[in-house]
Amino acid sequence: MTQEHPKKLALITGASRGLGAALAEYLARAGWHIVAVGRTLGALEELDDRIQAAGGSATLAALDITNDDAMRHLCRDIHDRWGALDLWAHMAIYAPPMTPADHVPLKDWEKCLGVNIRATGFLIPMIAPLLAASAGRGTALFVDDPAATGRFMGAYGASKSAQMALARAWQDESTKTGPRVLIESCAPMPTATRARFFPGEDRAQLTTCADEAARLALLLRA
Repeated sequence: MTQEHPKKLALITGASRGLGAALAEYLARAGWHIVAVGRTLGALEELDDRIQAAGGSATLAALDITNDDAMRHLCRDIHDRWGALDLWAHMAIYAPPMTPADHVPLKDWEKCLGVNIRATGFLIPMIAPLLAASAGRGTALFVDDPAATGRFMGAYGASKSAQMALARAWQDESTKTGPRVLIESCAPMPTATRARFFPGEDRAQLTTCADEAARLALLLRA
């Protein structure tokens, strides 16, 4: 049976840490109910503790987004429980270690393709009907990464570029019909992904994930 739809409902894939977690916390404080997806249950539980401490609410889904059956069931559960979705923020990404293009291990290629491209392509048609059912204007949010280019970033850069090409195609195709598709580039943040690429960087000089989450949240109001 469909439950009463919350004021705003957001699905955040990749919510356990970094920008995904920061956006979940910000939106929860603003009254959104968060469906938080991540592979690490402990990190999701810590996120839930912070959300509840701030007076918000969340539903935790400790899932691997490359598991088709698990994600299919999650989307069906959202439909059966709430009937619609107001926001999908896709923050999940896999960034392998920096490696010359002619030395990328096959397992890293396969994981990049699975997480960054295939899972995105699988989820778009699963989530689009939920966004279309939103009483407001359902929105999908993707984050580009300008740093995903250059030496030793071939696997990550190639898969991230392909993900963005897919998102931009959806954006162009849905201009008149919806949902709204936003693609944003963020300022450098002290995330685990960036630390892997820039290990000696002064992280204190970077923009916080909380600040970028607040900026993205303002865009959602437009």
